[in-house]
Amino acid sequence: MKRTKVKAVLQTAPEGQEVLVKGWVRTKRGNKYVTFIAVNDGSTIHNIQVVADMNLFTDESLRDITTGASVSVLGTLVQSQGKGQTVEIQARTIEVLGTADPETYPLQKKGHSLEFLREIAHLRPRTNTFGAVLRVRHAMAFAVHQYFNEKGFFYIHTPIVTASDAEGAGEMFRVTTLDPVNPPLTETGEVNFAEDFFGRSTNLTVSGQLEGEVVAMALSEIYTFGPTFRAENSNTSRHLAEFWMIEPEMAFYELEDNMDLAEDFLKYLVRYALDNCQDDLQFLNDMYDKELLNRLNFVVGNEFQRLTYTEAVEILKTAKQKFEYKVEWGTDLQSEHERYLVEKHFKKPVILIDYPKEIKSFYMKLNEDGKTVRGMDVLFPGIGEIIGGSQREEDYEKLVARMREVGVPEKEMWWFLDTRRFGTVPHSGFGLGFERLLLFVTGMGNIRDVIPFPRFPKNAEF
Repeated sequence: MKRTKVKAVLQTAPEGQEVLVKGWVRTKRGNKYVTFIAVNDGSTIHNIQVVADMNLFTDESLRDITTGASVSVLGTLVQSQGKGQTVEIQARTIEVLGTADPETYPLQKKGHSLEFLREIAHLRPRTNTFGAVLRVRHAMAFAVHQYFNEKGFFYIHTPIVTASDAEGAGEMFRVTTLDPVNPPLTETGEVNFAEDFFGRSTNLTVSGQLEGEVVAMALSEIYTFGPTFRAENSNTSRHLAEFWMIEPEMAFYELEDNMDLAEDFLKYLVRYALDNCQDDLQFLNDMYDKELLNRLNFVVGNEFQRLTYTEAVEILKTAKQKFEYKVEWGTDLQSEHERYLVEKHFKKPVILIDYPKEIKSFYMKLNEDGKTVRGMDVLFPGIGEIIGGSQREEDYEKLVARMREVGVPEKEMWWFLDTRRFGTVPHSGFGLGFERLLLFVTGMGNIRDVIPFPRFPKNAEF
């Protein structure tokens, strides 16, 4: 008989039909007359209750059915007599597929801390919390692709191994096949990367943006969605060494078009979560963040406020609230400043534009004032910046001047400059950190809890 997923079984009207369910035991309880077994297969946050009539089973036959064990249950689907579920399975046969020793299985009890669960990342997907988070993560990834496909964008795979540093931050993981103990040296005593696999120094990418711009100059509207890496020695709740980025790049888009797309995209994703992840979001709302559903509806139900960085600084300088970090024109805004604008001043999501050029990347288009660039940050409640983007500088001479100003080597970026030499056009793009999005959508407090296997300083075990 073919297996039916628990989610489908729970949605089936009971008519005495026979069903086969396979999954993992969450709980077992009972008495000498009947045993109740809660089984979950990951297809939904809800369990299916299996009822074992002890006239058909013995204590010995059910001995290995413990929390964490895997079972195959064949039985009749009937209307449930208990509270909390509409249907249950009257078991005819129960086969234990894999045991889980109660003395050593670490998820025997409920209420484990998230910190403890990070230490057993290989088992935490079996908990309600991480089952919910991972199902939401899947739904959001699917929604990303669906959105861009409906808009006519093309999905592009950009390199993971690269010789360029898109952000100019320098905090990158080196990729090399050279002997770490005795690498070849140049005459000046430096590592000779000419003898390395790629013939030059290479790293894991921090962004697919630059390569995305190249393809957008031919296909007009593209997006990347892939892993990115930062060798930043940070242990905060907002940083990972390996994370996923969504980066659309659009030819013929100016800043206004970029803002329109970012707002529409974010609303689409949040609306998709509300429409397709109701049970998981309700669980996360009830267990972790009582305001989660309100915040999600808040984003969908409000037009984003748009203003310049300069206007934002004036608002913050006159605010009655005291900030830990002082606000002055030219300083990068902190999360506390961004959240004040969203949550207290405007009470809606905010898009800030026209940042000082000194605090933004070299590729952003310079405004006519010569002091600001056409940068764009989208700010959300509870999280601050969720999207960063800009109109890109399409003028060859201005881009070269800016690269020289900040020390980006022209020789290594010749291919990027060619896009401004041959058929340049106005173009824009932005980056959305996928895990940052998931923090917002799930209400989890630590970014390590929205990715299956988090990578951070001193941690790469699983």
